[in-house]
Amino acid sequence: MSLKKATGIIILILMIDQISKIYIKTHFTLGEEILLLDWFRIYFVENEGMAWGAKIPGQYGKLFLTLFRLFAIVGIGYWLWDSIRKNSSRLLVLSIALIFAGAMGNIIDSVFYGVIFEDSHHQVASLFSDGGSYGTLFHGKVVDMLYFPIWKGYLPEWIPFKGGDYFTFFEPVFNIADTSISVGVSLLIIFSKRAFPKKKREE
Repeated sequence: MSLKKATGIIILILMIDQISKIYIKTHFTLGEEILLLDWFRIYFVENEGMAWGAKIPGQYGKLFLTLFRLFAIVGIGYWLWDSIRKNSSRLLVLSIALIFAGAMGNIIDSVFYGVIFEDSHHQVASLFSDGGSYGTLFHGKVVDMLYFPIWKGYLPEWIPFKGGDYFTFFEPVFNIADTSISVGVSLLIIFSKRAFPKKKREE
């Protein structure tokens, strides 16, 4: 796959990701939920930390996380460029492009959203409002909105540790960028032999 095609995939995913996030941010209040299907909902939440809502504690935890993401995206970008330069498999290049696009999509939120959006608590936020922003540079919150509670109910008593507890599958709320990263990583794992073919030894 050429660098031009990989760049096109990245731009397309970034556009879909950011358009969906900006729409949710400017049309929903925090915690608002719309039922599309019983197992598919639009549910606006904001993630201050890592994937699935995990957080780094401490005053500078968020800043550390954002800076780490910036360093990581440089490494992923180099990996993508080097793979294309070495004419690696199309699957490998596609997977890295998906991971890069997803990581970049969430980085944009973390770096810029705090200074371009109003707070979404009890109000629909405005973009570049005169009323002020909710945060500072590098301290933005990642917008999540895709929610798939496929099954809800009480687990059978015979299940160790969780038996009898109320359980939701699938509970995490995520976004297009998260999906892109997950698909890219999954492709690398499932098709690892195609993504990383062993070179034949010369006899």
